[in-house]
Amino acid sequence: MKNAKKLLALLTALALCLGTLAGCGGGASSAASTPASGQQPADAGEANETLVASCEMGLEGKFSPFFALSAGDQDVVDMFTIYSVMVDRVSNPVNNAIEGEARPYNGTDYTYTGAGNVTVTENADGSVAYDLTIRDDMTFADGKPVTIDDLIFSLYVVLDPTYDGNITLYSVPIKGLEAYRSGMDSLFNLLARAGRDNTDFTYWDEATQTAFWDDLTQAGTAFAQEIVDYVGADTVAESAAGWGFTDLPEDATAEDFFWFMCEAYDWDLMTLSSTETAGSSLTNLMEGYDTYSIGVSTGDSADYVEGIERTGDYSLRITTTELDATAIYQLAQPIAPLHWYGDEGLYDYDAHQFGFPKGDLSGVKAKTSTPLGAGPYQVTDYSNGVVYMEANPTYFKGEPAIKYLNFKETSEDNKVSGITTATLDIADPSYSTKTAIQIAKENGFSEDEWQNFDGPVLTTRLIDYRGYGYVGINPNRVKVGSDPYSDESKALRKAIATLIAVYRDEAIDSYYGSTASIINYPISNTSWAAPQTTDDGYKVAYSLDVNGQPIYTVGMNAQDKYAAALEAALGYFEAAGYTVEDGKLTAAPAGGPMGCQVDIGADGTGDHPSFLLLKNASEALASIGFTFTVNDIADANQLYAAYQTGESDMWCAAWRAGTDPDMFQLYHSQGSTNYYQIADDELDSIIMTARKSVDQTYRKTLYQAAMEIVMDYAVEVPIYQRSDCYLLSTERVEVGSLPGDMTPYWGWSAEIDTLAVK
Repeated sequence: MKNAKKLLALLTALALCLGTLAGCGGGASSAASTPASGQQPADAGEANETLVASCEMGLEGKFSPFFALSAGDQDVVDMFTIYSVMVDRVSNPVNNAIEGEARPYNGTDYTYTGAGNVTVTENADGSVAYDLTIRDDMTFADGKPVTIDDLIFSLYVVLDPTYDGNITLYSVPIKGLEAYRSGMDSLFNLLARAGRDNTDFTYWDEATQTAFWDDLTQAGTAFAQEIVDYVGADTVAESAAGWGFTDLPEDATAEDFFWFMCEAYDWDLMTLSSTETAGSSLTNLMEGYDTYSIGVSTGDSADYVEGIERTGDYSLRITTTELDATAIYQLAQPIAPLHWYGDEGLYDYDAHQFGFPKGDLSGVKAKTSTPLGAGPYQVTDYSNGVVYMEANPTYFKGEPAIKYLNFKETSEDNKVSGITTATLDIADPSYSTKTAIQIAKENGFSEDEWQNFDGPVLTTRLIDYRGYGYVGINPNRVKVGSDPYSDESKALRKAIATLIAVYRDEAIDSYYGSTASIINYPISNTSWAAPQTTDDGYKVAYSLDVNGQPIYTVGMNAQDKYAAALEAALGYFEAAGYTVEDGKLTAAPAGGPMGCQVDIGADGTGDHPSFLLLKNASEALASIGFTFTVNDIADANQLYAAYQTGESDMWCAAWRAGTDPDMFQLYHSQGSTNYYQIADDELDSIIMTARKSVDQTYRKTLYQAAMEIVMDYAVEVPIYQRSDCYLLSTERVEVGSLPGDMTPYWGWSAEIDTLAVK
C-alpha cells in the first residue's frame, strides 16, 4: 500500500484530475450493491435500471472534486464532475472536444466529444498561452447554467495558498502564481515549521500553539500506529523499518515513529501524510484541523493570478512563463458550481474576488459530503460501503441509459463471486491465469478453456495495465571497484541482465499466458512514447553481445537462446575483468563480487510472474560460477523499504505510469524516485529538453534516446506488460454497449451515458 501511495503521489497526481476517462475508466475501479430500502426511489431496484460496480475498499466519503483522496472516492467524483480538458484512448488531450474530434486507434476512427476545447500558443518571449473554451449549453444537475466563472472559481480553490487536496496545479509555472501564493500560509504549516518551542507569537497566541501540538501528537501517534498495525512486526521499530524508516531505537513508540517521520520530511506534514499513509490522512485524524487550515498573512501577496484571464462568458486564457509539456494535463481541472461550493456574493472577477475569502476554504470543504456537478450521475446517498447515484437528466451528452449507478466497496477475493451471486454487475479483479481459470469454471468451461473471454455467466475484457514490471539493479552494490558507472561495472550488470532477459518469455507465458507481453524498453506500452517494433533502432532488451552483435539468430529455439545468452554473459564477465576458464568464472577483479542477491515479493511461495525467470537465471549463473540468490520476501513492505533505501542489490517491482511519459522522477539526477542514482548530464539534458516541447514525434525520439542510456547503464531490465481486467455479468449487462478498444485511459465508464443493462 505504501508503495502504491508513493507512486500515485509522485507519478499520477495528474491522472486524478482527468475525469471520467482516467478515473473509473482507468486503473482505479468502482463499486456498488443492490440499493437498500429508502436509500433510493422505490423503483431503483428494477434490474433494467441499475448497474452495480465494484470499487476499492477504503471509501472515505470525501465526494469532493477538490478533496477526494481515495481511489474509490475519486471514482465517484468522476461520475458527477465535468472537466475542462479531456484525453483520448492514449491520454492525448483532445483540443476540439466541443465540436467533436475524430482520432484513429487500433484501426478504428473514434470521435471524442467533451466539455471544453484547448488551444496552445507558444509566444515569442517563451511564455505559453492556453486558451480554454467550455460549452455554452451545459447546466449543473440543479438546473443552474455552467459558465467560465465556475471554472475560474475552481481554479482559485486549488491554487489557494491553503489548499491541501491532491490536485497539483500550483506546480505549473502560471504567470503571477508565485506572487499570489506568497505572503500567506495555513496556520497548520506555520505552527509545524515554527516548532513546539517557538516563542514568537506574532501570528498566533501561546494557547493556540499548545493546543496544536497536543492535537498533532494525538493525530500523529494514531497515524503512525496505523502503519505499525499494517506492517504487523513485533515492535514499532521493526514495523518502521519495514515501512522504510530505519534506525529507530528498539523501545520506540508510535509517537516516536511519527516525530521521526516528521524530521525525515523536514516538517512538510502534508506530503508526509499523502505519501506515508496506511489508510487515514493525518488531517482526518487531527481534532480541530479545520481551525488550523485557515490562512495567515505573513507578508505581501497579490490578490489575483496574473496569468488567469477571463476572455468571455465561456472562455479564459492561462499563461505560463515557460513551456512545460505536462502543463496541459494539469489544466484538466474540475468545473465545480460556484453557487454551490462557493459564495456568489464574494465573486467579482474585476474586483479580484473569486467566490471565497482567500485563505479560507472552509465553505468549500463544508460541501464535501453533499456534492453537486454537471456530470452524468449525481450522488443521492452513501451508507454501509455503498454509494448510490442517479442519472442526471441535464447531462450535456444526454441522460444516461442506466437510471441508477451504485458503487460498492469490494475486496479482491469477492470481485468474481460478487458477479456470480448477483451482488455486482461489473468488477475489476486482479488478473492472472489463476483468476482466468476461476472465471472459466464459473462459465462452465474446463481449465484448458480459460482464454474463452465470453461466457454465459461472465464476460471478460482485458486492457493493458498502465505500468510495467521490471527488475532493478542497484549500481552502487552491483559494480566492479569503486565506480558504479565504469565500463567494467556496466559489463557486470549486462552479464546478469542478459541472462534475466532471455528467460522472460517462458516465465511470463507460464504466469499470464497470452494476456501479458514482454516489453523491451522501460516504459508502459500504453504510452504514446513507447517504442514500437516498427520504429527505427528498435531492439530486444539485452540482445547484443559485448561486441554489439546480435546474440540470437532467426530459427533459434528456446534452448539455443539460453545457450547463446550464457555465452554472451561470459563475454560480458570477461569485459568486466573476471577470469574465465573453460566456461567458468575462476576469479573476480578487484572490487568485483562473485555473487549478488535479488529481492522479490512473491509471498514467500514463489507466486510472482518474475519468480521463474529469476530461478532460471540463478541456475544458469551458478553453472558458470556466479552465485545469484533469489530472496523471496513474504512482506512486500520489507521489499519496498529495501530497494527504496538502497539496501537491495537487485529487486523486482512495477512502475505505475502517469498520463505523460515525462521521465524526470525516475531517471533525472534530481528525480525523487531515481533509485538507481543515475547522474548523467546527457540524460538530464534529454529529459529536460523533452519537457520543453509539445511535439510528440520529437519527444518520442528523445525518450527513446533517454531509454537507451538507461539500458546502457544496465540498471533496469524491462520484463512484462500485464493486463487489467473488467469482468461483467453476461446476463445483466449489454456487453455490446461497452466502449470499443478500451485502454487504461478509456475504460468501461468512459461512455457511461450509453452503457446499458438488460
